[in-house]
Amino acid sequence: MDPRQNNLPKEFILSRLHSLTGLLIVIFLFEHLLTNSQAALFFGDDGVGFVRMVNFIHDLPYLQVVEITFIGVPILYHAVIGIQKAIYGRSNAFGSKESYKPHLPYNRSRAYTFQRWTAWILLIGIILHVANFRFYLYPAEAKEGNKRLFFTRVYFDKGLYSLQDRLGFSILNEEAIVEYKSQLDREMSQEALVDQRLKEIEGDQKTYNLEALELGKQKGRLTEMQDYYAGLTHRKIEADQVILVTDSFGTSQLMNVRDVFKSPIKAILYTIFVLAAVFHGFNGLWAFTITWGLVVKQVSQRRMLKVCVGLMFLLGFMGLSAVWGTYWINLRS
Repeated sequence: MDPRQNNLPKEFILSRLHSLTGLLIVIFLFEHLLTNSQAALFFGDDGVGFVRMVNFIHDLPYLQVVEITFIGVPILYHAVIGIQKAIYGRSNAFGSKESYKPHLPYNRSRAYTFQRWTAWILLIGIILHVANFRFYLYPAEAKEGNKRLFFTRVYFDKGLYSLQDRLGFSILNEEAIVEYKSQLDREMSQEALVDQRLKEIEGDQKTYNLEALELGKQKGRLTEMQDYYAGLTHRKIEADQVILVTDSFGTSQLMNVRDVFKSPIKAILYTIFVLAAVFHGFNGLWAFTITWGLVVKQVSQRRMLKVCVGLMFLLGFMGLSAVWGTYWINLRS
């Protein structure tokens, strides 16, 4: 017997990898929506759970490696293979009865079609979501002593004053930034005098020991002020925008989420995105259990379908609570 005949077809291997990466994405979706829901579900706690979870994730060692390996690569691979399936897969629902007969029971035929429709929604949605939160809105950073400060640009509303003390951030408008720049310019004008004094006392070891430490602190403070100003001006603000400054990355991201969902149009778009994600994810999870032989009998498949639909509703509720509850219910003021 030719051993080559026992080799698995390339299409089979690619399809199984597509299924496995889908499982990783569903696990990430569960974690992501569970975290986001904590910005809204526990009324009156100011999103403490969200802040705690985001800070925990942000402080993980080798976070970028973890994100690329277990999130970025699986999503990219799943998208490439999924696009091929969406392009070449033939819909077996919503057609005329004369043209063809559905290959599956009618409900599952529609689910097959919806799976491909939601794939296109997710392709666009994920690109825009990552570009928005991971790059465009991602907080700028600066170092102040032993702390890291995070700078977030948001549209101003009066509710920020109420949240300021509770969440622990500072609000700086354009006027305050200009005033800080003036202070920085005054401090920088003294830098040359500090350098000159260090050169003057360099030969006198006793005097150098007494003054060098204090002068070094002044230079260090100036560097921190320059970093702080760079954070404030990392992105240009419009007349109705302000910069929020906090030492908590989770708080900065919470205020980003709040700011995005202030817009009803963006909230509606994210509603479509969330619904597409939970349907695609858990319909795919049901298919995964069958593909890998975890459920074989029809009765088991029906039960698993009920489980997946239940998870679909649960995760959908979590996602939509974050979309409509973060600003409009929990953190409006």
